[in-house]
This record gives sequence, structure tokens and C-alpha cells, in this order.
Amino acid sequence: MRAALLTPLGRLVVGETEGVITSLRWSDEGAADDSPLLRQALAQLAGYFAAERQTFDLPLDWGEGLHARVRRAMAAIPFGQTRSYGEIARAVGAPAQAVGQACGANPVPVIIPCHRVLGAAGLGGFSARGGVETKAALLRHEGTLLL
Repeated sequence: MRAALLTPLGRLVVGETEGVITSLRWSDEGAADDSPLLRQALAQLAGYFAAERQTFDLPLDWGEGLHARVRRAMAAIPFGQTRSYGEIARAVGAPAQAVGQACGANPVPVIIPCHRVLGAAGLGGFSARGGVETKAALLRHEGTLLL
């Protein structure tokens, strides 16, 4: 099941499978499924983009192994703060490159805030539509990047 929300950064489509949020992606396609969980996810995302919400409280598919550890570490980064790939790597006991790959594979950006993970010498990458410009916009929204 999927539902869409128009945000300042484009249309986001949220996916649900068996009672957990499994995806969030930028897409021009409409999505009109309906469930209590999708309504809750859209409401929380709308609140985030309206600067009325700083956290998400949704059941998520965390994945397995390193990806799950990295996703949980990203989800623990508070609104308005950042961590480096190296800091996450030390926290989960993995090389920074593997953490970067896990961040890039995050199926639920924004809700699992991979945009809050930065490179040692800059923003690092962002695999969503708009790339690093979208990452910078999310960080500015949170008051973290003041450029």
C-alpha cells in the first residue's frame, strides 16, 4: 500500500507492508491507498515539514544486520543535530565506507534521518531525488545548516 504527500521538497510516497513503513521515496506518481498507518505517516511527515514535529513514531522495517544497526543509529540522532559517518561507524562497529553504503540504502529517508549523517570534510552524499541539495534543504529545515 502507498500514499503520497506533497512537501516543499516534492511529492513523497510512503509505502506500508503488513503494518510497518517499508519505504519513502520522492516520486511524481500519485498514490491513493488508505490505511490508519499511512494516514499517521502522512500526518507526521506533514507536521515535520510544517515545523510542528521533530520526531517520528511509526513502526518501521529496520532491515537486518549492519543495515539495521546503522538505521537505528541514524534514528537516534536528534532533530537539529548531525553525526559523521565515522561516528556512526564507531557506534556500530563497522568501517565508515560500509556505513555510507548502508545510509545510501536507507529505504525510509527523512523518517530514518540519513540526511543527518555527514562526511568528515563536508555534507557527504544523499541518494534521494535532488541529491546533496535535498540533504542540505533538510538540514536547513532543521536549523543545522545555516547556508
